[in-house]
Amino acid sequence: MKYLFLLLSSAWAGCALWHAAPVGLFARVALLVAWGLLTTAALALTWLRAGGPWPALVYGAMFILVAFWWALLRPSNDRDWASDVARMTHGEVRGSRVTLHNVRDFDWRSEKDYTPRWETREYDLGHLRSADLLLSYWIGPAIAHVLVSFGFDDGRHVVFSVEVRKERDEAFSEIGGFFKRFELSVVAADERDIVRLRTNVRQDPPEQVMLYRLALSPEARRSLFLAYVDEANQLLTQPRYYNTLTANCTTLVWHMMKRISPDLPLDYRLILSGYLPGYAYEQGGLDDRYMLDELAAMADIGARAHAAGVGDDFSAAIRAGIPALPEGR
Repeated sequence: MKYLFLLLSSAWAGCALWHAAPVGLFARVALLVAWGLLTTAALALTWLRAGGPWPALVYGAMFILVAFWWALLRPSNDRDWASDVARMTHGEVRGSRVTLHNVRDFDWRSEKDYTPRWETREYDLGHLRSADLLLSYWIGPAIAHVLVSFGFDDGRHVVFSVEVRKERDEAFSEIGGFFKRFELSVVAADERDIVRLRTNVRQDPPEQVMLYRLALSPEARRSLFLAYVDEANQLLTQPRYYNTLTANCTTLVWHMMKRISPDLPLDYRLILSGYLPGYAYEQGGLDDRYMLDELAAMADIGARAHAAGVGDDFSAAIRAGIPALPEGR
């Protein structure tokens, strides 16, 4: 058992040092090599019963130091952020009117060629008419990024997305997401930005985007919209780390929905987010006039998005062929 503990604790500490140490690549390599040598020596000497209790004691002291450093790590909003998450959405609520600051409306020509735009926009929740679930797939059917788009009766849509807030030139890592590598951000964006980026622009790898209309009451739509605003405002003053398992684009939405429906159950599809439509369908959150496979057949918006391009009718075009829900749902 002690050998298993040594191996597992060493692997955890090595990952923590590699992903979270605030140093450059060379220093991280040096730290990882030094930690590997310490672990190997401790394991070998313990196995050979050489050195008495000292190898285990020295290893234990070093592990406690790493764990203490880890516990002291704190998230920050003050870093050199990538352009698409450089600003944080936040909002002001006055009755039914919401003012959103830093709504992203980039003009994407490619992932590296774009015109940045951040805007302040006002919305009247009395005119909120729809909420749609969007899932963007890029590595197979089990994993998808989750976005929610809110539509108003004047044809405008605003999308909320819980994003990994990457630093400039930083790449996403699923493993790093377990080890305080990234902070969280809530991004509010125009559909021609955040949806079109995924349907029309990204090609390495290409993404498949699916859109499902959410069967929510007007009160539930409003509550979910305000929950996003509240989450964004909290992150502005109280930064949090992203976590691949517990604090991601799906679990945060689930926590928001729990405010509306407290009995909403936990489910493996909250982690395997690509299967989230099945969970939503079972909970009565999708259009029950159709079977789930029928909804899925209508949901792929890729071809419609490419045909729409950057036109003003982008939002209407990507919904063509997806039946609207009856009034009041």
